Amino acid sequence: MGTHAAGSGEAGADPADPIDWDLARTVALRTARREPYGAPRWRSGLEEEFADCTQRAEELVASCTGLRSLSGPARGRVTDRVGWIDANLASFRRLLGPLASKLGTESSGRLAPITRRVAGAELGVMLGWMSTRVLGQYDLLIIEDEKPEEQDIVYYVAPNVLSLENRYAFDPAQFRLWLALHEVTHRAQFTGVEWMRPHFIGLVESVLDSVDPDPKRIAAAVGRVVEARRQGEDPLASGGLMALFASEAQIETLEQLSGLMSLLEGHGDVTMDRAGEGLVPSAPRFGRVMRRRRESVRGFAKVFQRLIGLEAKMKQYAEGEHFIESVESAGGTALLDRVWERPENLPRIAEIRNPRDWVSRMGLVEAAA
Repeated sequence: MGTHAAGSGEAGADPADPIDWDLARTVALRTARREPYGAPRWRSGLEEEFADCTQRAEELVASCTGLRSLSGPARGRVTDRVGWIDANLASFRRLLGPLASKLGTESSGRLAPITRRVAGAELGVMLGWMSTRVLGQYDLLIIEDEKPEEQDIVYYVAPNVLSLENRYAFDPAQFRLWLALHEVTHRAQFTGVEWMRPHFIGLVESVLDSVDPDPKRIAAAVGRVVEARRQGEDPLASGGLMALFASEAQIETLEQLSGLMSLLEGHGDVTMDRAGEGLVPSAPRFGRVMRRRRESVRGFAKVFQRLIGLEAKMKQYAEGEHFIESVESAGGTALLDRVWERPENLPRIAEIRNPRDWVSRMGLVEAAA
C-alpha cells in the first residue's frame, strides 16, 4: 500500500533496545544503493508539480467516492530514498516501542547485543530494498505530541518515479496525477472515515501486544512448516514469517488486517482509474506496467518478498479489486459504501476471496459471483 505510519524522530543506539536502529539505517542506506536522478536539476519543479497533483487528486477522489478528509487538505511531499527510509524507521520505532520493551525485558543480557544487531540488520535490508521500488506512500500515523507539519503527509519518492518514467517513456503529467490519485484515495479512506485510522492502529497494536517470545512458539512454527510441506502447501503464502510465527489470536487479527488491506488497496486501484477517467488516457498502460513490475521480481528478491510477506501483499490488489467489482455487481456502489459505515462491516480475508459471503452477511439475498 501506499500507506505507512511515519513521523519525525531520530534513530539511536540504546543498549536496552532489542533493535539496533543505527545499524538498521546503515544497512538500509547500503541496500538502497546509489540513487538515480540524484542531481538537483532532476528535482527542479517536482515539489510544485506534485503539490498540484495532490490537490487535484483530492477533489477527483472526493467526487468519485464521496469520501472527503475530515483533517483538511492533503499535503504532498517529494523525498528521496534516504528520506523515505528515515520516515519509516521513525514509524517502526514508534509502533514497535512497546514490543521492544517487552522483548528487551525478557531477553538474555548476554544474547541481547547479538539479537539487537540481527534485528537491526534484517529491518535495514527490508527498508533498503523497498526504498528502491516504492513510488508513493501515505503517512497515516498521528502522534499528538509530535509536530503536525511532519504528519499526515503523502510522500512521493522522486528517484524511483523519475526512473520509471524514463524507462517506460511515461507522460510525466499523467503518471504523477495517476500516482497521486492512488495515494490520496488512501488518505481519504483513513481521514474521511472517522473510525478507520484508530481501528487500523488498534489492530496493529493488538498483534504487537500479543507477541510471546516463548521458544515453544518457534517449535510450533517449525511443525507448521513441516505439515504444510507434507500437504504440498506454501507455509509462507499467507503472510511471510510474521504469519508463520503468529499465535491463534494473532492469526485472527492478521486475517482482519489482511482483509482490510485488501479492501483498501483494491479500492485505491479502482478509484485511481475511475477518478482519472478522461484525464489520464494512459492509465491502462500504467496499470499493465505496474502489474508486470510487481510480478517480475526473481531470484533472491522473490524469496525475500515471500519471507517478509510482500508477496502476499501483492495479491491484495487483485483480490481487493475483484471483491469491489463483485459487490458492486450485486448491489451497486450503495452496497459497497456499507464497508465505511462501521468496523463490523469490514470484510475478513475469507470474504474478500468469496464476496458472496460478505454480500450475504450484509443481508442481501442475491449474492455476488
